[in-house]
Amino acid sequence: MLLLVCPLVGYSFVQAVSLYSESSAAALQSPVLARSLSPLDGILVPTFGAFYVAVTLLFPFVAIRVLGQEKESGALRLLIQLPYRPSMLLAAKFCAVLTGWLMVSIPALSTLAAWAILGGHLAAAETLNLLFGHLLYGVLVGAIGLFTAGISDNSATAAIIALAVTIGSWLLDFTLAGRSGLSAWLAQLSLTQALRPFEQGLLSAGLVLGIAAVIGGLAALTAVWLPPATTVRTKIARSGSCVLVIAVVLAVAAQIRTSVDLSEDRRNSFSRADERLLATLRRPLVVRVNLAAEDPRYIDLRRNVLAKLERVMPDVTVILASERPNIANQADAYGQIEYVYGDRTDVSRSTSPREILPLLYALAGTQPPEPVVGDEYIGYPLVASADPTLLWFFGGLPLLIVLAWRHIRRLPSDRGSLFHQGVKPCMPARDSE
Repeated sequence: MLLLVCPLVGYSFVQAVSLYSESSAAALQSPVLARSLSPLDGILVPTFGAFYVAVTLLFPFVAIRVLGQEKESGALRLLIQLPYRPSMLLAAKFCAVLTGWLMVSIPALSTLAAWAILGGHLAAAETLNLLFGHLLYGVLVGAIGLFTAGISDNSATAAIIALAVTIGSWLLDFTLAGRSGLSAWLAQLSLTQALRPFEQGLLSAGLVLGIAAVIGGLAALTAVWLPPATTVRTKIARSGSCVLVIAVVLAVAAQIRTSVDLSEDRRNSFSRADERLLATLRRPLVVRVNLAAEDPRYIDLRRNVLAKLERVMPDVTVILASERPNIANQADAYGQIEYVYGDRTDVSRSTSPREILPLLYALAGTQPPEPVVGDEYIGYPLVASADPTLLWFFGGLPLLIVLAWRHIRRLPSDRGSLFHQGVKPCMPARDSE
């Protein structure tokens, strides 16, 4: 997998740097254009996007081998008889999976060093947040692989189930994204949704708790199905309890709105002055949106205004039309957004915070804050060529991987080294009987 990840991540990095340089060439002459250039969007997300694809499609096979090979050879029955709990054995397997992910991430992590050598800018907070998101995602995919290996009789069946889960989540994301009701809830089950907030520089407590709950639940389910002597009926009964606990924790996580904006350009937040003022508005705010969920205007409104209001104001309720209204009969009403703050109401069709924030301040009877000079994101344009790094990703790093693999494979065991030196190991004497 390392040999496959090296050229995939390397080529994605080179292409990302090329596109970023083309945009930077024009931005160097215009400070306004430079503000739209963020290394998080231009370099890190595309590069680690290739790493995400490799982890989704290939890493389950690595995780399945950690447990599946012992099940097929019968060694698992011997391990279960050791004086250790199955949870200890499973914890060791998870440590092996985590170590495997850290090794697989070496090509992706080397792109950070390559970007820094080229003179690129890296913000510590948003970069670490992105790495943390990919770590959670890698452990989640590894947990899926271990669980499928635990419930399957052989590695081939486990691989089919794991790919059905990962590829099926992509299908949910493509077909149900942007819809409301049950479809919106099902779309959130996609594995892709787990990484998007991290790619936007947002650290969500509810999302982290939800991913941790799923990982812990899959570990518990694997521990339930691991002992071969337990009857299937007992395993199913215990699995039902695990699924119930996972559902409760996910329901609690869905209600947690606490999040931290770690992006350097503060794309997920209003200005600091606006946030300080909005945090003082304690009365409930109800927003009735007369738009369909798939309408691009609602998507802009959600991204630019509603999500930010929910993060900073203490009591915000958003009511979305459950279905698209009849345009012929309600042409005037469709597109209106009603804001109710206390006993005051106002209506707007805008999706821009520049128009909506003054409207909210007027409803609250307060004056807008004074803009702070120098609080804007400056951007980091850079014109560079990453073509020389192809020698590292296509030659140097794969060569080091092969050499390390050969060195590990050639390490002799204690008994093998004795035979190699011509010394016969001592054998225990037979019993006199």
